Amino acid sequence: MIIFGSEITLFVSKAGQARFTCIDVISFLSMRNYLFRTKSLNEIIQDTDEKGLFNSGLKRNLTVTDLTALGIAAIVGAGIFSTIGNAAAEGGPAISLLFVFTAVACGFSALCYAEFASLVPVSGSAYTYAYYAFGELIAWIIGWDLLLEYAIGNIAVAISWSEYFTSFVQGFGWHIPEFLTTDYFSAARAFHSVQHAVNPAAALHSLTSMQMEGYRAWITAPSIGPIKFIADIPALFIVFVITVIVFVGIKESKRAGNLMVGLKLLVIFLVIVAGSFYISPKNWSPFAPNGIAGVLKGVSAVFFAFIGFDAISTTAEECKNPSRDLPRAIFYALAICIVLYVMIALVLTGMINYKQLGVGDPLSFVFHKVGLNWISGVVAAAAIFAMASVMLVFQIGQPRIWMSMSRDGLLPKAFSRIHPKFLTPSFATIVTGFFVGIPCLFTNLKEVTDLTSIGTLFAFILVSAGILVIDKKEIPEGRFKVPYINGRYLLPAIFLIIIFINYKYEPAYWQSFFDLSSKGGPLLDKIPMFIFIFSFLAIVVVTYLKHLSLIPILGVVTCLFLMTELGYTNWLRFVIWLIIGLVIYFSYGRKKSRLNIAVGEEKMALRN
Repeated sequence: MIIFGSEITLFVSKAGQARFTCIDVISFLSMRNYLFRTKSLNEIIQDTDEKGLFNSGLKRNLTVTDLTALGIAAIVGAGIFSTIGNAAAEGGPAISLLFVFTAVACGFSALCYAEFASLVPVSGSAYTYAYYAFGELIAWIIGWDLLLEYAIGNIAVAISWSEYFTSFVQGFGWHIPEFLTTDYFSAARAFHSVQHAVNPAAALHSLTSMQMEGYRAWITAPSIGPIKFIADIPALFIVFVITVIVFVGIKESKRAGNLMVGLKLLVIFLVIVAGSFYISPKNWSPFAPNGIAGVLKGVSAVFFAFIGFDAISTTAEECKNPSRDLPRAIFYALAICIVLYVMIALVLTGMINYKQLGVGDPLSFVFHKVGLNWISGVVAAAAIFAMASVMLVFQIGQPRIWMSMSRDGLLPKAFSRIHPKFLTPSFATIVTGFFVGIPCLFTNLKEVTDLTSIGTLFAFILVSAGILVIDKKEIPEGRFKVPYINGRYLLPAIFLIIIFINYKYEPAYWQSFFDLSSKGGPLLDKIPMFIFIFSFLAIVVVTYLKHLSLIPILGVVTCLFLMTELGYTNWLRFVIWLIIGLVIYFSYGRKKSRLNIAVGEEKMALRN
């Protein structure tokens, strides 16, 4: 009733007066169907450019090598230079296995992305794919989700970049005040945790290095009355620089990205080779000190590393041969990065004890601990460029999603405006700069990493599910297709194997999980896992009845499981974000949508 608003009210009032007509019935039903009306491939291409096939005004400069470099640029960044440390501190050396599991989960989704990228070679990524597979409402939901994913992801990268930059300049004796490199809320929490402690002196000594920075930021920050001036200025600076590069053009972005990718790959090889001489096998024992639960606590940090291949598909209209090169680039980038992440995880946990890795700059930290300060300095310098390249790719991706949504009428036309000289989505790029730059002044890494991961996993689930509903007959010969493997018997078998493994190796966890009393822990924290269990059972039944393809189903199931490890709080924040998006859609997007205009024209034709 709320969703369909005035249309339902009018329909009901006419029904009560027994004077609604056949046209009114058709009008009401077409409005409902319109929400889930899909766009054909020809419609998508026609809406992309009304002047001619694939002549959208964007420059076609990207080859498969460039696309692979963009993927590596996005995947090898904050994950390998920053968040891997906290993940290893929780899970120990076994974090390397979590990288493998996460990569497999991403692999299922990557196959689905590759099929869509080959079939629908236009900008928009999962948003465009959802429009083709599910219709406008689901497309809006996933588009709104992608805006969160890219923006929050880049905020996280900007914060990590700021930490490395601050550490790097301190090596030259240049000290930037803590209140200019710390977010406001972290500083406030650190200060109040000491002030409100029973023993403030003891609490002060128990602070971690990052909390101590926040505490110093609070007590040294200038203030106007009760308001403290605390903001992460280096993070804002790098967002501004990257936004300018992306605004100027895709060719310039490509050159900058390729250069930074080459540099950070050299540094990663240096870390692996040099670090291997300092590995002590005793540091790998125990391999999983906190069990499976400890390893899974690093899901958000680990998965955050692999979201980059989504960004590759946003550049479809700037590829020379998108149908052929996009799938190849997705696979190449993912395969290369899997190997690099596993090797880095083993080297880091082999060089020092995993408990010491809970720092913001783990690669630089481990070499400092073993006395190789010159390598530590090189890594810190390289990290500055490495994470800048991640931001470059994400800042390329998000404006193109804005652009695609604007073309469909769901956002104002300004977002699809192409700059006459630079041939980039100019207004969308500037808005993206503000959308990322302002929040990075006052947010912290942990919160934004978790929120990025849950948004990305949701996108992967919808893309994987989309493969199950599209008409395979529309896929031209020679395009990439996800191999069909009948999941009717295999998926139930996988389900039973998972139950057996969990019952045998984690009995205490499951006994506690199904204990709904207070002794079993907070009930709200169990909600995501209950959703997964019931969803998995439903998927098993539907797969058995409908003979669904196994690979997309595994993409849905594995990504949904990873979402359960991100906690109830992140699910709640994500749901709130989606609700805000639905309010915007039904108050603006649905009315301005090109599909809605087409429905209106159909109504007029019927009335005439």
